[in-house]
Amino acid sequence: MRLTTEHVFDLFGQIEFYESLWDGVSCYEDYHWTKETVTRLKPFVDSIDKDWTLAHIDAVPDNFLFCPMQDDAEAVEEIRLIDWEYAGMQDPHIDIAMFAVYALYDKEQVDQLIDCYFQSERCSEITRLKIYAYIAACGLLWSNWCEYKRQFNVEFGEYALRQYCFAKKYSDIVLQTLNRSQRHALSRD
Repeated sequence: MRLTTEHVFDLFGQIEFYESLWDGVSCYEDYHWTKETVTRLKPFVDSIDKDWTLAHIDAVPDNFLFCPMQDDAEAVEEIRLIDWEYAGMQDPHIDIAMFAVYALYDKEQVDQLIDCYFQSERCSEITRLKIYAYIAACGLLWSNWCEYKRQFNVEFGEYALRQYCFAKKYSDIVLQTLNRSQRHALSRD
């Protein structure tokens, strides 16, 4: 719909924001390494052309409502998206990443989601890699949110760990792919 708003959702800024709210000690021994790895993705993400539109950001499956409707004497189902608390201007592909991390998808399911979203136009490899980078950053964002909540004795258990694992796994996938591409480009020169 190409909707716009004044508010921008700064993914990497939000990672920093949630980190600033907790007591400075992560429950993950390798947190600083993981954060540094995810942060290395920012120049790649920033270098790619993007659509800039209103994105939901909180594309958890529970926020999609399937509502029965009557349309010209035919029963149809309308999908409504609720809970726009985090919404802001952003690349709409971030919502694919958010849906994947909230659903705790494995890589095969992530790729199926991406393929389903793009259907006939086929997702380019660079766009897929950008979505993987978003998955890494989103995982770290929500892991940091869970760390913040932990200060108040609110534990998210496996969910928190899985978010952190998204940050580690997908940052590695992106960086390894980019390194292979650079080596390949150098070998052609």
